[in-house]
Amino acid sequence: MGLFNDLFGKAKVNTREEKNKVPWRPLVDIPQLEDIAEKSKTKTQLIFKHSTTCGISRMVLNTFNATFDFPENQLDLYYLDVHANREVSNEVGYKFQVVHQSPQLLVIRNGIAVAHGSHGAINDMDLNSY
Repeated sequence: MGLFNDLFGKAKVNTREEKNKVPWRPLVDIPQLEDIAEKSKTKTQLIFKHSTTCGISRMVLNTFNATFDFPENQLDLYYLDVHANREVSNEVGYKFQVVHQSPQLLVIRNGIAVAHGSHGAINDMDLNSY
């Protein structure tokens, strides 16, 4: 089996996945938004809104996962499936005053969205500045 793994890159994929393990936290409840706002007073909070039925959203998520390189203690990263959690997705827009898009990444600091981007602009965001 080692030969087949090497030929088809399975061994390399596993190594890459472990190296770039993104510390996703599922965002599934509206009360979590208040926790995120409170935590953002001391630590940057990110919300990634993803549409599981959109190819562009999947491509952006894959690129984000592949290039994510922050230690867990630097920020918290939440994953929101906009189809499975429609009410939560709507509330994100109201609470943080952003128009819904997906994919979309919100940067939350001191209880407000200090930056947000959608589609290809997500991977162009300089998260180091937050």
